[in-house]
Amino acid sequence: MSFEYDKILVAVDGSDASELAFKKAIDIVHRNDAELYLVHIIDTRTITTVAPEVYDQTLAKRSENYAQSLLDDYKNRAEKKGITEITTHVEIGSPKVKIPKDIANKFEVDLIICGATGMNTVERFLIGSVSESITRHASCDVLVVRS
Repeated sequence: MSFEYDKILVAVDGSDASELAFKKAIDIVHRNDAELYLVHIIDTRTITTVAPEVYDQTLAKRSENYAQSLLDDYKNRAEKKGITEITTHVEIGSPKVKIPKDIANKFEVDLIICGATGMNTVERFLIGSVSESITRHASCDVLVVRS
């Protein structure tokens, strides 16, 4: 019995963990001749920590520009590795919800790849990790890449 994946989503945020997830995703996309979905969520947790009077359209635009620049970089690197079917996608919200419930279903992906978080034990206990939430809520397979 062999398993093949047709649509692979990799969640990237610019961290070392997501870099490892991206590299692993490239290999898996090649082996499966799959489509690659590069996804970045502008996390509302970081937005809400900024005082409302400081968070204006400038900060929102900078967040969106950073996200698009990040995805463009990953897309260029994937193209250099010979991958041709690449979709990039940016959303604002909670990555814990958006990735496994909304985006995975929207694109009908059959594998989500993400990096393990760098949070310490207390942070994981209090708020839970994004990778843990993705694993719990996704309706498809999930690969959590550890460093």
